[in-house]
Amino acid sequence: MNYIETYKKWCESEYFDKETKEELIKIKDDEKEIEDRFYKDLEFGTAGLRGIISYGTNRMNKYTVRRATFGLAKYILENIENAKDRGVVIAHDNRHKSREFCIETAKTLAACDIKAYIFEDLRTTPELSFAVRNLKSAAGVVITASHNPSEYNGYKVYGPDGAQFMPKYADMITDKVNSIEDFSIIPEFTEEKADLIEVLSEKYDRDFIETIKNGVIRQDIIDKVGNDFKIIYTPLCGTGSRVIQNVLREVGFKNVDVVPEEEKPDPNFAGIKYPNPEEKQALNRGIELAKKKGANLLIATDPDCDRVGIAVKDINGEYQLLTGNQIGGLLTQYIIESKKEKGNLKDNSVIIKSIVTSEFGADIAKENNVETINVLTGFKFIGDKIKLFEENKEKEYIFGYEESYGYLPGTHVRDKDGVSTSLLIAEMAAYYETKGMSLYEVLQDTYKKYGYYLEENVSITLKGKDGLEKIQRIINKFRNGDFSKEIDIKEVLDFEKGVNEYPKANVLKYILNDGSWFAIRPSGTEPKLKFYFAVSDTEKEKAVKKLNSIKEIILSIQESVE
Repeated sequence: MNYIETYKKWCESEYFDKETKEELIKIKDDEKEIEDRFYKDLEFGTAGLRGIISYGTNRMNKYTVRRATFGLAKYILENIENAKDRGVVIAHDNRHKSREFCIETAKTLAACDIKAYIFEDLRTTPELSFAVRNLKSAAGVVITASHNPSEYNGYKVYGPDGAQFMPKYADMITDKVNSIEDFSIIPEFTEEKADLIEVLSEKYDRDFIETIKNGVIRQDIIDKVGNDFKIIYTPLCGTGSRVIQNVLREVGFKNVDVVPEEEKPDPNFAGIKYPNPEEKQALNRGIELAKKKGANLLIATDPDCDRVGIAVKDINGEYQLLTGNQIGGLLTQYIIESKKEKGNLKDNSVIIKSIVTSEFGADIAKENNVETINVLTGFKFIGDKIKLFEENKEKEYIFGYEESYGYLPGTHVRDKDGVSTSLLIAEMAAYYETKGMSLYEVLQDTYKKYGYYLEENVSITLKGKDGLEKIQRIINKFRNGDFSKEIDIKEVLDFEKGVNEYPKANVLKYILNDGSWFAIRPSGTEPKLKFYFAVSDTEKEKAVKKLNSIKEIILSIQESVE
């Protein structure tokens, strides 16, 4: 069935309601819009489903949510023992339709005779992962589009270990979802199944908070400076406000101010186009408040509170955003040094990072005789390694992170955790403050010791069916081309063809003879092609020159693709 036929079916079928049909009839003369909405089904990427909220098979709406949930239900009933009684935990953020999609998910599960646990209100993604593990449920779902613009929503699926499903199992779920061609076969909820939907008590909130608080390394430092150390926090209008304020204040950080315009949940994000903590524009209000208050630290979490960005004062007193690679490197150093100081750094300790994350943290770890393991992009791969190490006891996981501002200190959850990371960053910053140093100064000192590491990411947005096809043409150009005359390439890693023990993925990574590298991959959550560039040198000026040269060459090749 082509996209026009699918569109007509949605307009005519009795299954779809009046509101759906009225919206679709309005686009009857816009074939490009019809194509974009119906040329494919939403697919599971690095973070499950994600799409623009509207009606169509390639959109986030109650129908695609029901379909995804029915596919998930069929999968867990066939593959996870006692799935009906163990149930599925569902959380949601503050986006448009999030509560509605949460309820649709719960009702569809109940219609399949599966227990559904929901929270009374919005909750963070890490708390969803924690609850799945705590309740020993069969699966978890969180309704969120993370840091995407306000017109998006999404549907992330978690396994019994609290991590997102690995590709093998995600593919099995996708097959179940794709087998549902007729929406009318999805079981309908009736009130006699209402008892299968349970609202979780606040006990689970307290259990989560207490677990986070137990992760503090240097309580003595917080006790010493907590009253005076000034923190500005912004949840970017998302889910983190209450839980992060509670955690920070309960451990002893009493001087915490929240950006007032961004404290309360807002599906429009108070005018922030991209509620993404790695974007300077998203932190503008926070920086202004930090200047006004003379804050030591600005912390920002994305709407579902699994990612964290920060800004700190430089030597001139101006607030500078640190990159995900820089934050990850500093946290790696702080954790290792703290464990050394307390005598609990084990010989088999490891950190885990993604293949597109800088070697900054890895080199710090190596200097301290700590192993680094690389995994594909997607925190599920870090979660899978944690699970493996718990089973075979061969390694001691101490920290995992990705350059995209996702970090996990501890093993209480199996996804990025903006709550525990915010607390750890605040503790780390307070610790160095007692030594007369800001995090910016610590970063510069670390660069002097290990070399200057510079990274830059460039995203090319290409929307719709035509955009998707062009993204693949660009990747094919690099995959099949010979660029040895343009750039000094030592090794090409094509993960789609298979690299060592890694799962296959549409990722290319080029290692240069001087140790620099660049990588290319399509985004799993947005219509973007992502380029990653990373260099290091003993001198900052040389590193800048290297980075600019590599970036100019590679982007010019990309621009040549029609």
